[in-house]
Amino acid sequence: MKDRAAQDPPRVIASEDRRSPVAKWLFLPLRWVYKLWFALVFFGSLVLLYIPFRILLYTPRRYERAFRLKRAWAWFLQWSCGVPVRVEQRAPLPEAPYVICCNHSSYLDIIQMYNVVPSYFLFMGKYELLKWPLFNIFFKGMNIAVNRGSHIEAAKAFRKAAQAIDRGTSIALFPEGTIPAYTPRMKPFKDGAFKLAIEKQVPIVPITFVDHWRLFGEPVELLSRARPGIARAVVHAPIPTKGLTMDDLVALRRKVYEVIEGPLLKA
Repeated sequence: MKDRAAQDPPRVIASEDRRSPVAKWLFLPLRWVYKLWFALVFFGSLVLLYIPFRILLYTPRRYERAFRLKRAWAWFLQWSCGVPVRVEQRAPLPEAPYVICCNHSSYLDIIQMYNVVPSYFLFMGKYELLKWPLFNIFFKGMNIAVNRGSHIEAAKAFRKAAQAIDRGTSIALFPEGTIPAYTPRMKPFKDGAFKLAIEKQVPIVPITFVDHWRLFGEPVELLSRARPGIARAVVHAPIPTKGLTMDDLVALRRKVYEVIEGPLLKA
């Protein structure tokens, strides 16, 4: 039997997929207004916070204070943009460090991670984030940008993550690597998160963002979804890796995939 986490999962049918083209066009002006509001709130607040963030990100000694400011900013964004998160905590978070793995279905995922996980962690994100104006300051030093187009650069990024875990810092990443074109279905998971967790013998905390794909699609796409609403998140029980070896990687990857996928199949 093929590893389900290494192939495209079955189609998940949602009410948004069944809307007629006419209905999509009728809602289009409202979606544009909401996207414009979201952009104004996001970038406007980031401009105001840019100098404080630059000061806090100047030295690693201040990174935890920068993290607290990011959590305050994320709390403001969820309410000002009308996407408050409702967390279902199925088990307490383990003692740090641990590896956080979650599905990636919207740009909201990055914002809401700070509203879901209160303990200090570093993000691993795609290398392209370094090209984003203003927002790139978070990946120039504090968080870790992964250049998947270069094996050497990708290996360096994961070494940085391993060093952070050695210092007691948790790591959050999207094992899909990018937002799939067919959300809420997930892309096959890449191995990096599971190699990292097994190498460092730290638990994996799976998180499912259930509704983000419904609330906010690709901002520049004409007909992509955009509306306020409750954003549900499920924090699953930690999956231990103590005693696992690289021979267990595929089974671990499959287990985490199935745990994260569970709430999406019921949505």
